[in-house]
Amino acid sequence: MMKYNPEIHHRRSYRLKGYDYSKPGAYYITLCTQNRECLFGTISDHKMILNDYGLIVKNEW
Repeated sequence: MMKYNPEIHHRRSYRLKGYDYSKPGAYYITLCTQNRECLFGTISDHKMILNDYGLIVKNEW
């Protein structure tokens, strides 16, 4: 596994400056799976249709 090297790994923060992320609130997250496989369901008519794995994630999250 490659260790983090700031000279070649340039990551930009998407966090809002000055926003207190420790406060309660709703957050939008994106999960990216290996090879971008659709592991949690499919999208149909602009809606997410969860499969069994997607339902597990939804119920546990």
